[in-house]
Amino acid sequence: MRPSYVDIDLAAVAHNVRALVTHVAPAEICTVVKADAYGHGDVPVAEVALANGATWLAVALVEEGIRLREGGIEAPILVLSEPPTSSAALIREWNLTPTVYSESSLNALAGAEPLGVEIKIDTGMHRVGADQEVALALAKRLQEDPSLSLDGVWTHLAVADEDPAFTQLQVQRFEAFLSLLHDHGIEPLRRHASNTAGALTLDHSSFTMVRTGLGTYGLYPDPVYDGTVDLRPAMSIVSKVSHVARHAAGTRPSYGRIRELRNASNVVTVPIGYADGVPRRLGLVGGEVLIGGKRYPLAGTVTMDQLVVDVGDDMYSVGEEVVVMGNQGTESITANEWASQLDTISYEIVCQVGPRLPRRYTS
Repeated sequence: MRPSYVDIDLAAVAHNVRALVTHVAPAEICTVVKADAYGHGDVPVAEVALANGATWLAVALVEEGIRLREGGIEAPILVLSEPPTSSAALIREWNLTPTVYSESSLNALAGAEPLGVEIKIDTGMHRVGADQEVALALAKRLQEDPSLSLDGVWTHLAVADEDPAFTQLQVQRFEAFLSLLHDHGIEPLRRHASNTAGALTLDHSSFTMVRTGLGTYGLYPDPVYDGTVDLRPAMSIVSKVSHVARHAAGTRPSYGRIRELRNASNVVTVPIGYADGVPRRLGLVGGEVLIGGKRYPLAGTVTMDQLVVDVGDDMYSVGEEVVVMGNQGTESITANEWASQLDTISYEIVCQVGPRLPRRYTS
């Protein structure tokens, strides 16, 4: 079998959840496990998060919530986007908590048995959510429908890791809406706004819950927040040398022949590529891997199934371990490092690590 895999350190996940629980107390933690827990594995991460202090889970899709239930997860699960009206029966069948921001959604969800829902209000993200007028109308409707109850109100912060002034404006708008609900005699059980960036930067005294995604996996939303809370990356990508060849100076390995070897070098091939989630551009922007506890540069373009590494005059044999992302010896390559090189965010890096790579869980 191909010797490439993803190692998920569940002890790191447990540590991160405990650290975040302590940091945001007395607010509760809702661990976001959408997109297969950002590529880390939804059911294993959910089990560890709940065992270490999280009280809620959040997903983006009804299908993701069902997958958790089928995996034996019994904790409350919030669906973060308003589900299609056609999925109303499944929401009830699998005991999920839907987010709503339209009248049509409430109409579809109404039924014989009581169901708790949460309203999302748009305070500045401008992606989905109800404006204040619509949200108030929905809350009033929920007060009148015996089959539905308003269990929570929430919003999403657009730039909590970049723009404190706008973030505070969003929080003020959210708190103003909560005051408006109070004036109408409506008191939702849960109030939440912060993502991981908000968890690291905001006062949580007016919130009952915080939704932490990225921090669960040991990643910071921006390098400026490194160390704010002690977080440990949980994902490593590991493979082995599959081929070794000596090439003359001037040789240009891989597709596009983008890089010339300045000196005669040993070039090793590693059986992992962009079909697995190693970005093709990594070879163009100075990407490196770890072999024998040392950093080595990619010798050319990352291909679909393989990459090549310039190890100079060092000698390695087929079967030698290669850490593509993670720790080896005293060296470390992180998702944030890739994100910086590729002008993207660590969310994208970990989420694109593909299903061809089996997950191995350690604790």
